[in-house]
Amino acid sequence: MKKWASRFWLACSVPCALNLIFLWSQRTGYRFAMLLMTFLLVCNLLGLTFLPVRDRAGTGFRVRIMMGGRRLVYCGLYAMATQALIFYFIYLKKYMIRDPGLGILVSNAVFACIGCFFLLAAGVLRIFFTSRRLSILRRVVMVLVMWIPVLNLIVLLYACRLVYEEYDFEREKVQLRALRVDSEICRTKYPLVMVHGIGFRDLRYFNYWGRIPRELMRNGATVYYGNQEALGTIVYNAEDIRKKIFQVLSESGCEKVNIIAHSKGGLDARYAISKLEMAPYVASLTTMNTPHRGCRFVDYACRLPEGLYRFVAGCFDHTFSVFGDKNPDFYTATRQFSTAESRRFNEEVKDAPQVYYQSYTSRMKHPWSHLLLSIPYCMIRPLEGENDGLVSVSSAKWGEFKGVFSNARTRGISHGDIIDLKREDYKGFDVVETYVQIVKELKEKGF
Repeated sequence: MKKWASRFWLACSVPCALNLIFLWSQRTGYRFAMLLMTFLLVCNLLGLTFLPVRDRAGTGFRVRIMMGGRRLVYCGLYAMATQALIFYFIYLKKYMIRDPGLGILVSNAVFACIGCFFLLAAGVLRIFFTSRRLSILRRVVMVLVMWIPVLNLIVLLYACRLVYEEYDFEREKVQLRALRVDSEICRTKYPLVMVHGIGFRDLRYFNYWGRIPRELMRNGATVYYGNQEALGTIVYNAEDIRKKIFQVLSESGCEKVNIIAHSKGGLDARYAISKLEMAPYVASLTTMNTPHRGCRFVDYACRLPEGLYRFVAGCFDHTFSVFGDKNPDFYTATRQFSTAESRRFNEEVKDAPQVYYQSYTSRMKHPWSHLLLSIPYCMIRPLEGENDGLVSVSSAKWGEFKGVFSNARTRGISHGDIIDLKREDYKGFDVVETYVQIVKELKEKGF
């Protein structure tokens, strides 16, 4: 309540003070008053615009800038309302001034528009470029409706609400970190090897796992990456994983590793454990959204004309060879997701009894949850039921199935959301905290 009162007083007092000086300058004819009014206006706008808000929670500079944008928006709206009342009572009802001339009306309107527009524009820009909950689609909507009266106000207030939800989320995260500062709940007995899926590589400046590894390491985990190829076959990538495991054992001095694998990475890891005799060196395998039983929509894709399929595969192979793949094989790698190939894979690749296998998955709730995955989602839904846009829930179950992730809203969690691909926070689901809890459970199991 105190914050709202101070914000309201700040926004309302500025137009009142400026109008009093404006009236004084017009009645007395002193140029000094006009210069003073301009100086106060500029100082106020610059101070509000470029100074971040104070935040005792310690959420960080980005969040402070973002919340400052929200404050600017509300200040601009309050200032517009105050200026409208002042204009009505002083200039139209002729309180404090009997005969306002046209020059006074025009000058006052110009100053008011400049001040309010500056506040709103600065606030919108702060929110637009700093908020993580504003998706690309929401940003596009903001740009399209910014000149439509009433509708732009509704969208702006909605954006301010998202900003506060994001601030509240970040504040809770900071408080949680403060409680865990010495707990090291993710310090497992064996180091973690995080294995990516198809179509990506472990790049230095774009982490496949988003903000997840940093949070795990902050809580005591030792993290390595699989570094297998983006379009390698299961057999080829399994060899890369085998080499990486030996490298990790050598560097860490540990006897085993814990593998956390996403999508096709889970199949690569299973093959390395069972067929490349890595079971003695792996304590656990956690698969996230892995198509253990294949994808039925891939069965339909395999029916495309052979020449067309190989042409598309060749284009992908050439592209990913530029990004570092030594032996890209899009044609074989994608066909390994068919249900027939998956059935043969599961018959040949048996689980090692000494390795703990567990699996998780997620689900989208409607096609527009993730626009890039809307088409495969619609193809999988009638064939296999609930899915994450690429992998059905039934296909992702392997070993000890631990559950399906979603959120409280209508969006759901997609195949990319589960690895923090967009670096976004979704209400009702904290992807970073999800992995902290997964690793915490591994630690509690003695791994």
